[in-house]
Amino acid sequence: MVKYNIISTGSDGNATILEDFVLVDCGVPYKALEPYVPKLKLVLLTHIHSDHFQKRTIKRLASERPTLRFGCCRWLVPPLIAAGVPERQIDVLTPRTLYGYGLCNVIPVMLAHNVPNCGYKVHFPSGKVIYATDTNNLDGIQAIGYDLYLIESNYRDEDIQTKIQEKKAAGQYAYELQVLRNHLSEAKCNDFLARNMKANSVYIPMHVHVDKENAHDCDSEN
Repeated sequence: MVKYNIISTGSDGNATILEDFVLVDCGVPYKALEPYVPKLKLVLLTHIHSDHFQKRTIKRLASERPTLRFGCCRWLVPPLIAAGVPERQIDVLTPRTLYGYGLCNVIPVMLAHNVPNCGYKVHFPSGKVIYATDTNNLDGIQAIGYDLYLIESNYRDEDIQTKIQEKKAAGQYAYELQVLRNHLSEAKCNDFLARNMKANSVYIPMHVHVDKENAHDCDSEN
């Protein structure tokens, strides 16, 4: 079984460590990652939103660990360089292409969000993982018989529709409409899992929606 450590998941920050040496997403303060930094070899980044991409943390990681690799798709290269990551430490990855890192293989997969975004399939000797959050759907993606599924299960359709109607009736802004467009429902997640998981697979729900009454914190930015 693949070893995993979810440092944080959700709108307040995202960071997950796989097998002690792969960090997926970097949306937390450096202090939260500091105990794990010495073993890190690869950082995989998904998209620009600050709960997944903390510029200060990324800059310090690059400074503290000059041999650390940063893997991302093309849309994150300029922000990484602007954050202070030397270009020599950046690996530009193409979706649906397998990349070998010795201790693991990595395949980015495109996700449907309000900014360019990807998830990752990561293959270790100990097993296979798929990580996917901040997406409206998982159409066209397969991960059959993987060992670990770290998949967004952001909201239940009936709950969020009720909240939307309540806010509309009260004349309030329903930021949940943005959630519907940009995040994965429990139903869509369950459908993906039913088509892909096997008996010994493990599923961990990620990026579960937390109700916020302040529209400034809306998930359209996360």
